[in-house]
Amino acid sequence: MGNPELLNLAYLRAFRLVAQTGSATRAASALYRAQSAVTRSLQELETAVGETLFERRSSGMLPTPAGRVVIERCERIFAELEELAQWCAARQSRRRSVAEGTLPAYLLNTRRLQLFSALARHRHMPSAAQTLGISQPAVSSAIRIMESGAGMQLFYRSPRGLLLTSEGETFLLHVRRALNELRHIPDDIAALRGSIQGHVTVGALPLGRTLLLPEAVARVAAQYPGVRIVTDESAYETLVAGLRAGDIDFVLGALRANDAASGLVNERLMSDDLVVLARRDHPLASVRALALRDIASAQWILPRSHSPARGLFEALFKRARLKAPMPSVETADLAIIRGVLLQSDMLAAVSAQQLYYERESAQLVALDIAMQNTRRDIGLIVRAGGTPSPAARALIDAIRLAVDKVARTTRVVRR
Repeated sequence: MGNPELLNLAYLRAFRLVAQTGSATRAASALYRAQSAVTRSLQELETAVGETLFERRSSGMLPTPAGRVVIERCERIFAELEELAQWCAARQSRRRSVAEGTLPAYLLNTRRLQLFSALARHRHMPSAAQTLGISQPAVSSAIRIMESGAGMQLFYRSPRGLLLTSEGETFLLHVRRALNELRHIPDDIAALRGSIQGHVTVGALPLGRTLLLPEAVARVAAQYPGVRIVTDESAYETLVAGLRAGDIDFVLGALRANDAASGLVNERLMSDDLVVLARRDHPLASVRALALRDIASAQWILPRSHSPARGLFEALFKRARLKAPMPSVETADLAIIRGVLLQSDMLAAVSAQQLYYERESAQLVALDIAMQNTRRDIGLIVRAGGTPSPAARALIDAIRLAVDKVARTTRVVRR
């Protein structure tokens, strides 16, 4: 998605201190800088965001509505960087906490943090340099400054390129979170003006892809043409890692158990049961009141091993004291499931809404068999304590409306 020009972290630090102290003079004193330098930082920041951020009054400097929006993001940005600085200090046995406004200078260079993130992604110095339009020696210099400031090695060379050390992985998590909060500031200000813009990245798990997400995407695209939506169909574990880092705004799909220690929060929207699908002229398609033993010997397309849906399917047979069928095909790809079902006598165990349109058109049918205790909750997974960007909020609202529509047109269980 490229590297858009992000706001200057040093300017934001000065802005934050002025907001906290109500005075450019007091902020300058805390920063050990001249008042003129702080005033210039504020002017540069206001020019960059296109808004006045403070009302200058005799009683002090008060944030404008735009200023309050920026402060809200700043708190999360600097919380990440301060936590990172404290972690680095602890690793070096310097156990003093990092005081507000005294973040080490190596963490206050936006471009350098972007470069670090780009190098972690590309694992190749020339590629990272090209991404940001700088020279390779500049990349080397920036990484040396980062490692010197952190007091630890962040990368090591391997046959696969430059890889992060274990310390580098932790370092990157905080950097990515800070940068992702930083990129939301222009969109927050645009929303204040009544314009929803920016991009939102959705982790799209299988149970949300057929009905909920397409309906919501179409609604947002029509209502907010300035919003760009990116979907990521990776495995659950990969999506959750991206969500924790802030690269993914939220995940939509089947929910796992809520774990307070995970840093994530579930919002249940609806529930759905497993069904057994077959092509419309399958030998079992017209048979009523099938039992599990009637389908146990069929060839099956099943969810991947150890997935929650697979566990529910196997538990169904276990309760009936039958051996669970072994799959001929293991996949979560709906196009593959559809294609194989239409060209064979195989059966597939899927969520009722996953192949909704194929059932509506009678290409595929659900066999008449009770799939008891196979209900799964579908919903949103978000970061605890996070504030979605305006674009992400718009898409989440559209998903909630899509749930209402799906509940009216299909037999699903509402929240």
